[in-house]
Amino acid sequence: MTGGRLASDADIAHATEQARILAHALPFLRRYAGATVVVKYGGHAMGEEAMAEQFGADIALLKQVGINPVVVHGGGPQINLMLKRLAIQSTFIDGLRVTDAAMVEVVEMVLAGTVNKYVAGLITRAGALAVGVSGKDGAMIRARKLRRTKVDPGSNIERVLDLGFVGEPEQVDVRVIHALTGAGLIPVIAPVGVDASGQTYNINADTVAGAVAAALGATRLLMLTDVAGVLDEAKALIPELTVAEVEKGIASGMISGGMIPKVETCAEAVRAGVKGAVILDGRLPHVCLLELFTETGIGTLIRA
Repeated sequence: MTGGRLASDADIAHATEQARILAHALPFLRRYAGATVVVKYGGHAMGEEAMAEQFGADIALLKQVGINPVVVHGGGPQINLMLKRLAIQSTFIDGLRVTDAAMVEVVEMVLAGTVNKYVAGLITRAGALAVGVSGKDGAMIRARKLRRTKVDPGSNIERVLDLGFVGEPEQVDVRVIHALTGAGLIPVIAPVGVDASGQTYNINADTVAGAVAAALGATRLLMLTDVAGVLDEAKALIPELTVAEVEKGIASGMISGGMIPKVETCAEAVRAGVKGAVILDGRLPHVCLLELFTETGIGTLIRA
């Protein structure tokens, strides 16, 4: 380019492609104008600096084109690192971290402190104003102790698992979220809740994202994971599932392992009024934009 003007055929071709992309995205920008999109962020994408910066820029872009993004983040690897530094041993039951009184303080420090402000900073540096909060702020996420049972395969006796201060959302008060979005800010929520007595609980970030999306009546819940989405028996991506098909997939064993709680969270959010929940590979560049602003999307959409 010369003097800021298009100077060569290559410059013109590049600019033409940019204009074509913008024109193609316009119908989708209109579709989601004013919509609330809840994004669950975590996994390997959070740990890679370039991908993290790109995520922040994409969330800022959503705000700048008239969408109201709300981010809920995890932080398992960061918690593990801090516990290792403090020589605190972690114990897991069925994939859930047993959280005692000492550990819940570390969890809150990492999630509501270090990670929360890091994610908010990614978005703010990209040109939008993000505010980091936890579910304890304004009693946003009222939690209750998570109770799980497990059947002993030998005796067939069901026993209650004590996970300590691991909770689940009982109620989401959206007033803090509405206050932030109404002021043009992007809420970034750490998955820490509080019960009626003031006790802090560590809550799974996927579960919090689903509960927040349901309480907001979100247009989309985007669950960024480390896989492409739900896969069939041939390991091919399933682009779309109804809630009924999710239930059948779990019963048949097609959906198994760690994917079960994710699809169950999505299905529950959809039953509660979320228009669609999508499981996406958060390691892909611009994955949120690819899902929202293209005709086919890029993950597995779960709908009513």
